[in-house]
Amino acid sequence: MADVAIIGVGLHPFGRFPGRSAIQMGAMAARLALKDAGIEWRDVQFAFGGSYEVDNPDAVVNELGLTGIPFTDVYNGCATAASALSLAARTIRSEEFDIGIAIGMDKHLPGAFAADPVEYSLPSWYGETGLFLTTKFFGMKIQRYMYDYGISRETLAKTTAKALRNGVLNPNALRREAIPEEVILGSRMLNDPLTQLMFCSPDEGAAAVIMCRADIAHRYTDTPIFLLSSEVRTRRFGSFEVHSPSFGGERAPAPTVDASKVAFERAGVQPSDVDVVQLQDTDAGAEIMHMAENGFCEDGEQEKMIAEGATEIGGRLPINTDGGLLANGEPIGASGLRQIHELVLQLRGTAGERQVPGSPRVGYAQLYGAPGTAGVTIISK
Repeated sequence: MADVAIIGVGLHPFGRFPGRSAIQMGAMAARLALKDAGIEWRDVQFAFGGSYEVDNPDAVVNELGLTGIPFTDVYNGCATAASALSLAARTIRSEEFDIGIAIGMDKHLPGAFAADPVEYSLPSWYGETGLFLTTKFFGMKIQRYMYDYGISRETLAKTTAKALRNGVLNPNALRREAIPEEVILGSRMLNDPLTQLMFCSPDEGAAAVIMCRADIAHRYTDTPIFLLSSEVRTRRFGSFEVHSPSFGGERAPAPTVDASKVAFERAGVQPSDVDVVQLQDTDAGAEIMHMAENGFCEDGEQEKMIAEGATEIGGRLPINTDGGLLANGEPIGASGLRQIHELVLQLRGTAGERQVPGSPRVGYAQLYGAPGTAGVTIISK
């Protein structure tokens, strides 16, 4: 079974782009990835494309070229990009093709996501009573976590402020303004304890990753990045997840815990081997909880770690060095590939002002979304 290498990455900036379609943004990201890999579109043998808003992301071939390649469309909640990446890697490992691309794109309207609860296997009354809100879920989950493990509101603000400082260093980010912790704490309350500035925003953007068989990677680049594992898992009975109105008497691990465990096992590395991390930070509380769910600390240790600056770019566990979702926003189809784009830059040592010191070797990315789906990817140089 063939090993897999990443040879090219491309990113269309995240934000608001009137007059530019998601397909056009996807094509721009793909062209940047092709240039980064030093190849032409005709060299790509297959593709996976992910999007929430675009029902036919494969239409990007109209912009890139009608070469007849197999192109499969993917949607899997906020784990869409991880799913596209995982499927592309598996295609190469199957030795059916040598080189392929994963492309993610989305163009969301301003404001919160809306959906019919019936589409999530929930009764209509669940929405009619105001329970079908993602902000409600994240507020409830971090509120309980803070009570159980002694996490303070100030730590929520520190996490948000760190993300926005990192976003200042990222020319592709939506939010590029540092905001003091007291302003973050004092912003409008959405769902206690999470204020408006502690949430990410749905927005627009695209990203692309080109992969090939590891044994031919040096034909294209002197700095291949190897994809050690990419795993997706869904919720188990008893886990408390987005749009899950109840759970069993015994609590089950979150899907992130399951995805992380198998990803580490298949990658042959441990949390202590990881040098730079990308975590799903739909809100500040999510990043804090995901630190423990992914095995980087014990529950409750985040309070001290964040106070000590451990998750800063120069800390011992740099998290969301490009600002994460809090600074970049979340175009669902592209978000996870943005994570890989950032990790590849970090491992190459080309992340500029936000470069993690000490020549990082192992990168880790995690996605999580409704109704309880998680994806984890581990890469190394």
